[in-house]
Amino acid sequence: MRILKNFTPNILVIGDLMIDHYLWGSCERISPEAPVQVVDISKETTVLGGAGNVINNLKALGAQVSASSVIGNDDNGAELISMLKDIDVESKNIIIQKSRKTSKKSRIIAVSQQILRYDNESKDEIESLSVDAILNSLTGIISGFDSVILSDYGKGVLTEDLCQKIIKLCNEHSVKVLVDPKGDDFTKYRGAYLLTPNKKEAILATGIDIHDEETLKKALLKLKIECNLDVSLITLSEDGIATFDNEVKISPTVAKEVFDVTGAGDTVIASIAFALSAGKTIEETASFSNLAAGVVVGKIGSATVTLDEIEEYEASLHKSTSDAHIKSFEEIDALVKRYKDNGKKVVFTNGCFDILHVGHVKYLQIAKSFGDILIVGLNSDESVTRLKGSTRPINIAEDRAYLLAALEAVDFVVPFGEDTPHDLIKRIEPDVLVKGGDYKGKDVVGTEFSKELKLVDFVDGKSTTKTIQKIQEN
Repeated sequence: MRILKNFTPNILVIGDLMIDHYLWGSCERISPEAPVQVVDISKETTVLGGAGNVINNLKALGAQVSASSVIGNDDNGAELISMLKDIDVESKNIIIQKSRKTSKKSRIIAVSQQILRYDNESKDEIESLSVDAILNSLTGIISGFDSVILSDYGKGVLTEDLCQKIIKLCNEHSVKVLVDPKGDDFTKYRGAYLLTPNKKEAILATGIDIHDEETLKKALLKLKIECNLDVSLITLSEDGIATFDNEVKISPTVAKEVFDVTGAGDTVIASIAFALSAGKTIEETASFSNLAAGVVVGKIGSATVTLDEIEEYEASLHKSTSDAHIKSFEEIDALVKRYKDNGKKVVFTNGCFDILHVGHVKYLQIAKSFGDILIVGLNSDESVTRLKGSTRPINIAEDRAYLLAALEAVDFVVPFGEDTPHDLIKRIEPDVLVKGGDYKGKDVVGTEFSKELKLVDFVDGKSTTKTIQKIQEN
């Protein structure tokens, strides 16, 4: 995950851009003119839809994104370009075709229920002049992209001619092409690096009823051969993602709760492109994409996911390494804000934790019980020496942090160099500050920044000092 956080891939999205338009209101009567509901509109919102949702997902992950498409010379087209500009997406490769309508889907929603949807769009294939214009705009710059996504919503932009010419151009420059396919004939995407059909789409395209591992392998193999893919892939909803390179591998899903699968396919292809661009293997990429999908299906409506959210989600599943739980001051600031915004109760404690023992573990377990997120401030080696003497610490800070971060009760570890965690507590402003029972009747550093102080008694006979003494006696 840290490699992904330090990487900003440059990804081009080509496909059917559209505007998703929402009219929100309430309904309290039936029209006297006809037996239909009358909706009083109170709010109006617009978001990027179609290939635009792939773009939103890539931006949320931290990618640099450019868009290429064909839209109309109309007000909706101007609005769409403005929406791309607002999120810093390069749009100079978007072609205007006068005879075309820019796609806009309007939904009327009352009391959280969609009453009606009406579409204003063109669905005919784009003109050959538009195909040539897109190719001309990309020639000479295609090698500057880490990967290209073809997001096909069946609205006529991704014609077979355009797909084949883009794939040929990308292959000549060793740029991976990833496709979210549409329809029942995937040969229009022949030569792409991979496709991301779901199970239903794969059954339709291959004519193979996928119901077990054998039929899954046959479908994957057929797609790989017929479409000349580097990697064959099928998303399996709650069963995860299946890939075929030299053998079938299934990366299991990791969704804890599913509220809405809207736009999950856009999240999958965006996260796959992001991870592959960062040099991840297809197995690592599938696992990363499953985590991204696991986050997004836990949200309502077409949603996006950030690397921080994926990292937190992975940590909640206890699938991440200890490294992912060790944070700097700046990293913990952003995490704490997000947790508090989501109504989570943050608990803080600190210490040297030189030789980890059962007393430490029980203390931390009790501390975690006071809230939702436990952050442990860890004294640096230098501060431990100043506090405990020249013979301490026994274990260096990196080792102590790693062991603490591996504990189930501990969510994050933040090393600090001062003798007290005053500045760290001031930044975090924890809901609960926890200290040992020996602080009863004493001033506790940082209490002015926390809502509540809890004192926890230590386990009798368990301490680092006594452990060292016992070792020396033997």
